[in-house]
Parts: sequence; C-alpha cells; structure tokens
Amino acid sequence: MSIRVRQATPPDVPTIVRFIRELAEYEKLLHECATREDELARHLFSERPIIEAVVGEIDSIPQGFALFFTNFSTFVCKPGIYLEDLYVTPDARGKGLGKALLTHLARECVRRGYGRLEWSVLDWNTPAIDFYRSLGAVPMSDWTVMRVSGSSLTRLGSAIEPNAR
Repeated sequence: MSIRVRQATPPDVPTIVRFIRELAEYEKLLHECATREDELARHLFSERPIIEAVVGEIDSIPQGFALFFTNFSTFVCKPGIYLEDLYVTPDARGKGLGKALLTHLARECVRRGYGRLEWSVLDWNTPAIDFYRSLGAVPMSDWTVMRVSGSSLTRLGSAIEPNAR
C-alpha cells in the first residue's frame, strides 16, 4: 500500500466536491452544503486563489483531501494555515491517510515559516478528537466559534455605520 499527498489540480474538482458532500453528510450538515464545482474551481485555481487543497491517495486512488487557507495570528505575528476540511473515505480510515494529510500541512507550515495549524472539529466527533490529540493537537476549550451568515450577514453588512452620513 502506498500513500501519497499531492497538490490538487483542476481535474480533481469533481472528486473534491464529492468528498465535501460526503463530509457534510457524515457531519449531519448536508442540508447546508451548496458546493458547486465551478465556484470551487474558481476559488482554487483563479489568478489569486483564496483556498488551497491537497489530495490524499492510496495506491494512486484519491481517498481523501484537505482544503485550507492562510490566516494570521496577531499574537505570534505570523500567518498560519486554517484547515477548513479534512476528509478520508470510510474504507481508507485507519490506514494512515489522515495522518499523512495533517503531516503534509504541518510541513507546509514549517516550510512557509508559519506559526500555527488550526481547525475546528464538532464536539460529538470523538474519534476525530482522539485522533487529533494523538498527533499533539490541543483543543481550544476556552474559545467559541462565532458565525454570521445568511440574512443575518446581509442585515449586518447593510447596517449604517455610526459616523456615516
């Protein structure tokens, strides 16, 4: 069995979209998944891409992916990688692909001189939490993820600024 992690290419987009939908289904969030191939390709492969992705293969067959982007920590005054999605197909779990994907991203952080690799995990996903802890990840239990989206985002974005005239 050979494991390989490589940069995603435009022909990988349909596979990545399929993986995103499988991840959304696993996380019980498929009803929120509006991912489209054309939009994902634009964000990954435009002149100024805002996201990056790697594909994990076992014996040359795509079995997982990681999608990430650069963030910034003012406290360490360095950029970092925020891992938006990490997914390994059910048949490939336990074979080392998830670790290979995370190791690849950690190496990329080090190579780029970044200060952190961060991601979120659902509280109920105990197998993932245990796996991440085994790799040295530390839960940020004092922090709560906040989100504004949909009509709330539209409402907030169209609010009049206090000093605007």
